[in-house]
Amino acid sequence: MKKIYAIATAVALATAFSTTVQAGATLDSVKKKGFVQCGVSTGLPGFSIADDKGNWAGLDVDICRAVAAAALGDAGKVKYTPLTAKERFTALQSGEIDMLSRNTTWTLTRDSSLGLNFAGVNYYDGQGFLVTKDLGVKSSMELDGASFCIQAGTTTELNLADYFRANKMSYTPITFDSSDETVKAFEAGRCDALTSDQSQLYALRIKLKDPSSAIVLPEVISKEPLGPVVAQGDDEWFNVVRWSLIAMLNAEEMGITSANVGKMMESKDPGIRRLLGLEGIKGKGLGLTDGWAANIIKGVGNYSEAFERNVGMSSPLKIARGQNALWNKGGLQYAPPIR
Repeated sequence: MKKIYAIATAVALATAFSTTVQAGATLDSVKKKGFVQCGVSTGLPGFSIADDKGNWAGLDVDICRAVAAAALGDAGKVKYTPLTAKERFTALQSGEIDMLSRNTTWTLTRDSSLGLNFAGVNYYDGQGFLVTKDLGVKSSMELDGASFCIQAGTTTELNLADYFRANKMSYTPITFDSSDETVKAFEAGRCDALTSDQSQLYALRIKLKDPSSAIVLPEVISKEPLGPVVAQGDDEWFNVVRWSLIAMLNAEEMGITSANVGKMMESKDPGIRRLLGLEGIKGKGLGLTDGWAANIIKGVGNYSEAFERNVGMSSPLKIARGQNALWNKGGLQYAPPIR
């Protein structure tokens, strides 16, 4: 009898909870205005960059599109706000943007003191160094006394200081507001080396007039988990952004792509059917339609599709999956189950 009572109580609580879930102010606002206002970089190949017609593309942009697909059923319903590293957090804190998807490192200070919540990691990165071949350097340990072009307002500045202090070397920082300014200064010879996240170094190198004139040194001096960010205080919106990324990772793990998602609707696999909103837990708890994840896969694709077309071996950057492979393929990308 006690067991039956406990089960009945649990069901009642679950039912009560499911009927009191609120959509959240940001999700309500997004639905009302009909688009997601997403903060992105001012232009970083592979992550967020606009073409000459103003069409944005990149791995970070695809997270904005995934959230729009989940919230509004259309990955195209995004308006982009280009932001420098200095501007990005103020824009989020002030409500100018609904979310930030701009190669931003998850740190304790940002998580605990700036009123921000990181919704996950869409790219595991680490800081490295770009030098010209003419400099004749093969290792960062040969850069004692060098000058560095750095983007201001980033963790890069702090990591560089830590690294040179730990190795008892001196250096001169030269800071700029945008990545474009940084690479132009490097190309003009205003510094000996450019330091940033390694993914950015590969992206910035293809902006050089002669990309083959520069090399990325082998050392990685920091952990840089990059991911989408929302303002604290709206758990419902945080859940929408977080689970949009998780849906893309689960879709890759289950072999669901933008090309076969229609066929997968006929699958008998319970995990696939839950992800596609055909049975089990659906979209209500997130304030979304039952097909929220299917809309992401149809409009954006799974994580692997986004990675490969933007930064992977099918892209100009040609970055291997490495740490960004799924957990069952030797990487760090591990998505909680949808059930």
